[in-house]
Order: sequence, then C-alpha cells, then structure tokens
Amino acid sequence: MPEPPARPIPPGLHLVSTPIGNLRDITLRALDTLRGADLIACEDTRVTRKLLTAYGIQGRLAAYHDHNAARAGPALIARLEAGEAVALVSDAGTPLISDPGFRLVGEAVARGIPVTALPGPSAPLAALVLSGLPTDRFHFAGFAPPRPAARRTFLRALADMDATLVLLESPRRLAAALADMNAVFGPRQAAVARELTKLHEEVVHGDLASLAAGYAGESPPRGEIVIVIGPPGMAEPAGDAEIDARLGEALATMSVRDAAALVAEATNAPRRRVYRRALALARPA
Repeated sequence: MPEPPARPIPPGLHLVSTPIGNLRDITLRALDTLRGADLIACEDTRVTRKLLTAYGIQGRLAAYHDHNAARAGPALIARLEAGEAVALVSDAGTPLISDPGFRLVGEAVARGIPVTALPGPSAPLAALVLSGLPTDRFHFAGFAPPRPAARRTFLRALADMDATLVLLESPRRLAAALADMNAVFGPRQAAVARELTKLHEEVVHGDLASLAAGYAGESPPRGEIVIVIGPPGMAEPAGDAEIDARLGEALATMSVRDAAALVAEATNAPRRRVYRRALALARPA
C-alpha cells in the first residue's frame, strides 16, 4: 500500500507518544506528524523503524537518548532554529517520562521554539487509573534508588505526602522494594501493574504487606512494573458483607447510583465495585 501523502506540520518540536505494546494504540495525529516531520529523534532507531515500517512511513531518524543527549541535543536545536519540524518519540509511551527529553524541551522553550505534545499511552497514568486508588491528587516519583539504604531514605521523604504515589520499579528488585515500602509506609493499599497495554497485562491489588509477601515467594516477574500506593490514612476497603449491608440500608431510600456513591465513599471501596453490587441487590429476585 503506498504511503499517504504527508500533511504539512508546522516547524517546531513535536512530542509524539508511541504504542507501549500494541501498534494499533498510536493515534492518527501521531502518524500524520511522523509522516510530515523533517526528522524523527528517538531512543532506539531500530525500535522506531519497526513502527514506521508497519505504517509505511519513510522518515529520517536520529538517535537521542541518555548516553548521547549532550552531543545530539545541540544538533537538534540547530535544526529547530533553522525552521524544521522535529518529532521526538520514546521507545514506548509518552516522551519525557523518565527519559532525557525534558532537557531538549527546556532548551527549545528557552529559545522560543514552538513545542507541541501529542498525548498517548502512559504506563504511570494507566496504572493509576487501574489501581482503584484516589486519583484526585498523585505524585509520580519515578524509579527509587536500587540500593536498599538509599531506597529507604528516598521512600521516607515520600511518607508524609498526602497523595497517591506512583513509582517505577525493576522486576528483579520488586520484592525487595515492596518490603521496604511496607516497612516505611505501613499498611497502605497498593497495586502492582505489569506490562500495561500489552498482551500479558496484569494488575495485582492488596496492601503492601500482602504484596511484599506474595512477590517474595515467586520468581521475579517479567516486563515493566509500576507500583501505585495509596495516601497515608487511607483505610483498608470494606469487605463484601459490610458493603452489602450498607447498600441494603441506602437502597431503601436512594437510587442505585446515589446509594453506590454514598457507600463507596463511606467504605473506601472502588466505586465501580460498589455500583455493581448495588445493581445486583436492586435487581428483582
């Protein structure tokens, strides 16, 4: 199939989100930008080339990553100042999340070069919304240090933060990290998300103690890991029996939706779970 004609895109730096696990997750706007860019800067040219080949895109690639950012960055800025359109992509997900792209954006902003973000897949945000934990206030902390002493110091600095915490972790350090999180944070609710948006996507919910114990008895999981931890003072969600009892009382005077909202807030249980149980209780026998 011949490549569609590239749509003109304005000069500047365009941050293009790429699929994490499924090539179909890329947006049409991202494809238009990749087709129209004068240059595509990427972490690994081999990975990005596979994406371009899948969609029949002939693009010029340049490597930009942690190891060459100091050298490659000025060359990209020079092209941007010459009026070119440069697309910056990551190997998977949204650029600038735990990668050196923020330096390039900072330099572009300082020089008055237009910067555009094309939203798309983001493992930390996907993990947050799948965790069932509060999303109104959250803090992305990136990777904790790999060494135990430094990791515990890092975690203690986050302990009093009144927000849901989102962290990245290596699979081989997951059990040790969860044990340290349990020791520092205490019995908080948490979720371990693995391989988000990919074929073997998995999210495991529980308190930090049970998660630490569970992963301590297993071989390290495969894939990319995101850990989401509830804020301090967040009580453990109520069990089904308590939820059903509260729903029974609320449904006597309220609609299913209002009863579910009230009980979810009172029991600290995920709203969807409570709503499903309310529907079941309200259904005629």
